[in-house]
Amino acid sequence: MAIMMPASDQAVLARRAEIVAALRAIVPGEGVIDTPAEMRAYESDGLTAYRQPPMVVVLPDTTEQVSLILKYCAGQGIKVVPRGSGTSLSGGALPLEDGVLLGLGKFKRIREIDFDNRVVVTEPGVTNLAISQAVAHAGFYYAPDPSSQIACSIGGNVAENSGGVHCLKYGMTTNNVLGCEIVLMSGEILRIGGKSAENAGYDLMGVITGSEGLLGVITEITVRILQKPETARALMVGFAEVEAAGECVARIIGAGIIPGGMEMMDKPAIHAAEAFVHAGYPLDVEALLIIELDGPKIEVDELITRVETIANACGSTTCQISTSEAERNLFWAGRKAAFPAVGRISPDYLCMDGTIPRGALPKALARIRELSEKYQLGCANVFHAGDGNLHPLILYDANKPGEIERAEAFGADILRACVEFGGVLTGEHGVGIEKRDLMPEMFSEIDLNQQQRLKCAFDAQGLLNPGKVFPTLHRCAELGRMHVHAGKLAFPDIPRF
Repeated sequence: MAIMMPASDQAVLARRAEIVAALRAIVPGEGVIDTPAEMRAYESDGLTAYRQPPMVVVLPDTTEQVSLILKYCAGQGIKVVPRGSGTSLSGGALPLEDGVLLGLGKFKRIREIDFDNRVVVTEPGVTNLAISQAVAHAGFYYAPDPSSQIACSIGGNVAENSGGVHCLKYGMTTNNVLGCEIVLMSGEILRIGGKSAENAGYDLMGVITGSEGLLGVITEITVRILQKPETARALMVGFAEVEAAGECVARIIGAGIIPGGMEMMDKPAIHAAEAFVHAGYPLDVEALLIIELDGPKIEVDELITRVETIANACGSTTCQISTSEAERNLFWAGRKAAFPAVGRISPDYLCMDGTIPRGALPKALARIRELSEKYQLGCANVFHAGDGNLHPLILYDANKPGEIERAEAFGADILRACVEFGGVLTGEHGVGIEKRDLMPEMFSEIDLNQQQRLKCAFDAQGLLNPGKVFPTLHRCAELGRMHVHAGKLAFPDIPRF
C-alpha cells in the first residue's frame, strides 16, 4: 500500500555515494549496509503493509558514533529514522528513500545492575525480557511486559511507551523508566534523570517517553526493577456474553481490587490461541477473562474468593484457578501468543490499538461487530481489559483486490469510535504512520501546532523521523510566525511580551 510520506530530496539522493563513504568513516567495518539485497530486512517494521527501502543503513555501537552520525546528517540536511528491534506495529520505523536508517541493534549490553537502588542501567537494544532474566536470580523483575517482550527492545519500549498485561497495576514504561542518555539531532549528548525517583525541574523523561523517535536517539536507559511478589495466581473465567465479561471487569475495579493483570479475549481469539498453545481454554464461551492477583499469600487467597464471587454474580459459566506456577504461566501463554496464533487463521491482519474508558467496553465491542459486518472482514479481539486498551485484529487477505483498503477503513472507524466513546487513538503502539492522519479526530490544529513546537525545541530542522505522528508537519519558522492581516495583529487587546 502507498502512503503519503515527505517528498524525497533529490539533491541528497544524488550524493548517496558521498554520504555512504562519510558514514563508513564514522562506523568502520560492517557498520554500514548499502546494498539493496541487504537493506531489504529494514524496509518495514511490524506494520508490514507498508514498505520502503532506506537510502542507507548505519549500525553504530557507541554513543559517540551516534553523536557523529547525527551531527553529520544535520550539517548535510539528511533525514534520519531511528530503529530498534523493528517490532513497532504503527510504522514508526518505516524508512525514507532519502534517509539514513539508524539501527540500535548493537546496543545490547546491560551496563549496570544496582540492587541497592533497584535499578538497571541498560543500552536500548537489550530486549525487554532480557532485563528480567538478568535480575531473576535475586528475585527481581522488570514489570512492563509487552506480548513481544521476547523480541522488542527496551529502547523501542521507551519510544512507544509500551505496556503489557501487567501495566494495570504496575504502570506503563513511563512509570518504570527513571533516566536516559539521549543524543539530539545536533549531535549533543544529554543525560536526563537518573537513579533517583524524583528529579528537579521539568519532567523531561515524561516528554521523551512515547516521543516515537521524533526528539532524539536514546543510547542508555535507567529502569526501575521490582521484587517478585510472594504469590501470584491467575483465574480463567468464561462468559456466555461479551457484555457480561465487560461488566465483570468494571465490578472488580469498582470493588477496589487492582489485579496484576486483567485480559480479555473474544471467541475467535480464544479458538486461535487454544489451537496454537493448548492452554486449556474453554471453547464454548463468547469471552474469556484472565485475571492475575499477586502479593502476600493470605491477601491473594482473599482476593481470589472476592473475584470469583463477582464473576459468578456477572454470570460466569466457567472458572478455573491456577494451582501452580506452571499452570499460571500456561494461562498467560495463550494470551501472549494470541497475535501469532491469529496469524495461523488469516493470511494477513492489522493489529489496531486504541483505548476507551472501561465502562465503554460493551459498546465498543458491539460497534466492532457492526463494522465487521459492514466491511465484510473478520475480527478477533484481544485486549488489556483492566485499562481499556483494545487490540482488535482485523483479518484480511492482501492478495484479494480491495481487502487491505477495507481493512484500513475498518481500523480507522474503530479508532474514531474510541475517541467518540471518550478514549484515545493509541494505548501503547504509538501513532507512527498508522494513526497519523487520524490525529485531527482527537486534536485541534492548535493542539497539533503546540506539539510540533515541542519537536522544534529538540529538532529545529525537522530531520528526525519526519512523516510520522503529524498529519501536516510545519517548518519551525512557520509555527513561530505571527499573523498580521491588513496591518493589524489578531486579538490586539491581548498583552504581548
